[in-house]
Amino acid sequence: MRLQSFCFNKIGKMLDFYSQFNPSPLSIKQFLDFGLNACERKSFVFLRKELPVRLANIMKEIALLPDNLLRTPSVGLVSNWYAKSFEEVLDFEKSEPSTDNLEKFCSTLIQIRDRHTDVVQTMADGILELKESQNNLVEPGMETSIQYFLDRFYMSRISIRMLINQHTILFGQVPQQSAHIGCIEVDCNPRSVVLDAYENARWLCDQYYLGAPEMEIIEHNELEKGDPIRIVYVPSHLYHMLFELFKNSMRAVMETHQDSGDIPPLQVTIVKGKEDISVKISDRGGGIARSQVDQLFKYMYSTAPQPSKSDMHTVPLAGYGYGLPISRLYARYFQGNIILLSCEGYGTDTVIYLKRLSDEANELLPIFNKTSSRFYKATVPTGDWSNQKYRTWSVSN
Repeated sequence: MRLQSFCFNKIGKMLDFYSQFNPSPLSIKQFLDFGLNACERKSFVFLRKELPVRLANIMKEIALLPDNLLRTPSVGLVSNWYAKSFEEVLDFEKSEPSTDNLEKFCSTLIQIRDRHTDVVQTMADGILELKESQNNLVEPGMETSIQYFLDRFYMSRISIRMLINQHTILFGQVPQQSAHIGCIEVDCNPRSVVLDAYENARWLCDQYYLGAPEMEIIEHNELEKGDPIRIVYVPSHLYHMLFELFKNSMRAVMETHQDSGDIPPLQVTIVKGKEDISVKISDRGGGIARSQVDQLFKYMYSTAPQPSKSDMHTVPLAGYGYGLPISRLYARYFQGNIILLSCEGYGTDTVIYLKRLSDEANELLPIFNKTSSRFYKATVPTGDWSNQKYRTWSVSN
């Protein structure tokens, strides 16, 4: 069953047309400069072309997924959401930027954003449905294709939401927060975001384990000695990363030390260097076996129990294994990264890297072309190392 089976027949030509174009990546500085001199008409003209390009590129990749995954109810639902959103944006393709059309466009973007709210979880449900249909046995070639797709699919979703949020916050009815240009904070304090994420993760940890590790924070500003560290960034993205990492560290610490009654604190180090602002979370949660570290960034792997379909709305994404890989996508979206280093038997250091300069923080976007298409052919890679685990280096890293 191909993607057209999910109601894409009538938009097939437009899908082919827009997927020929590459998305136009923007830097945080470009988002900022436009927001400071915000013109709703210019934003409208840009987005009515750019959004169909980004949607079409990823919709073409959905079409290349294995048939048995496309046939799952949840993936079918996601496909229909994308088709509907693509159609709605195309309605403005040749519209004049009149006051009435600008208002309708803003309302349409809000509607699209709301429609896609549950995309991450619904796609995760589709993967679960696939695994259940195959008795949890997924061929290595198919798993590699799914990993490749989900990285690109979720990165595309992050980018589309970024565009929509910038427009609707700048030109919508809800007043934006001071010191924010859309969803970008011009003077973001990483320490404040760390504290917010820690407190919320601590509350969850306390609910489950009746306790939580304390936190120690160290700041080091190599460039402006003694000054507080600031960055131009999207605080909600940084919060998402930190919250996921804190949950993982707290769980590891509590399960390792709860019986001893001596709970070691988490140590957070925030550093401003010439190229990056780095946030390192260090825990003494017993560490992770070296053979398992690469698995942590795979969507079909989780150290928590897999949720049942009845639990899916109780603890969002718990056990899906999506926390770390999606957090890494948020970091990579603006040319940062997340690196995990672990000492089995002791603890784990996880470092978030963010670009210090906003003009170097460019969007990282998936592009649909022949090169991307070949990754969806579910073939088992031929081993070219004596230890076959090393064949994954070129794909997963």
